[in-house]
Amino acid sequence: MVEEIEMLKGILNSYPYPIVFVDNNYVIRYMNQNAKYHYYEERGYQDLIGKSLFDCHQDEKSIERIKLVYEGIKQNGKEVFLKVTPRNQRVYIQGVKDSKGNWIGFFERFELNLQK
Repeated sequence: MVEEIEMLKGILNSYPYPIVFVDNNYVIRYMNQNAKYHYYEERGYQDLIGKSLFDCHQDEKSIERIKLVYEGIKQNGKEVFLKVTPRNQRVYIQGVKDSKGNWIGFFERFELNLQK
């Protein structure tokens, strides 16, 4: 039988768009294969896992927006739509809780924008 962690990695890696998990301290903890390709091969970043999200998002306006969005998610638990990328992909941020109901971070996910 497949271990739960391997099964979850397989599921996340089969998702055809980037997924990035960030902890409460804004440290990148997980990237699926599509996120690694997007950020490493296409965008030129290296070794992001274990680094601050703010190593990528350095302008104050971006940092403030990310923090406000996550604080809002912690208040209402709702996913937040961020933007549509130049590749016509919608970007969302979703909060994540542990089994006890404590916030442990959030993930950014992309999906094809089917809206016109």
